[in-house]
Amino acid sequence: MDKKQFKNIAISGLLKDNPTLRLVLGTCPTLALSTSAMNGIGMGAAVIFILTCSNVLISLLRKVIPSAVRIPAFVLIIATFVTIVRMVMEKYIPSLYQSLGVFLPLIVVNCVILGRAESFASKNPVLASAFDGIFNGLGFGLALTLLGIIREALGSGTVFGIVLWQFKIEFFTSAAGAFFVYGIMIAIFNTIYTKAESISRQKNFTKNLLPLPALQKTQLTEVK
Repeated sequence: MDKKQFKNIAISGLLKDNPTLRLVLGTCPTLALSTSAMNGIGMGAAVIFILTCSNVLISLLRKVIPSAVRIPAFVLIIATFVTIVRMVMEKYIPSLYQSLGVFLPLIVVNCVILGRAESFASKNPVLASAFDGIFNGLGFGLALTLLGIIREALGSGTVFGIVLWQFKIEFFTSAAGAFFVYGIMIAIFNTIYTKAESISRQKNFTKNLLPLPALQKTQLTEVK
């Protein structure tokens, strides 16, 4: 895998095709678990591990798994890593395990993970699939953590359990508050990304036009 492909995978997972803020995938855990920043980090770390490991294994087996049963095979592979995460988290981080609740086992059918398995890991080499899992997991986890920081700060007056101020706006801890903050985040992210992409295209277009005067001058000299 060359540097250009690595860069494209990183930009795609973090920005261009961010699963949470661009593709709006995995919305249920995003809204339900973003009441605190710690939940966001915990869920993000679990998704990064599961997505990376499942991508690697699916990529290794992509030429072995029959096309007709690929989706059940993907679910089985993902479920294996979800079970590992659940057992480890229940043993060593029981408080986080309780906080994530039913959404931890539901990672098995999370459309972010199934989507990357179907669209990328099953069609690409192992190393590229591993990085795809890492960066898409990071994109999901960072968005979830940021949403958790905002909601925890405004709804509880704390961030990672550290008291910031005494007032609380309970609206931000509710389901309606989750939709409100999530919608604002999507709007801001997409506005900034679209503007940055437009500026980048304009710069590339201008850069490609720069050699034209010199080319025209050369053609005129040849004509004379």
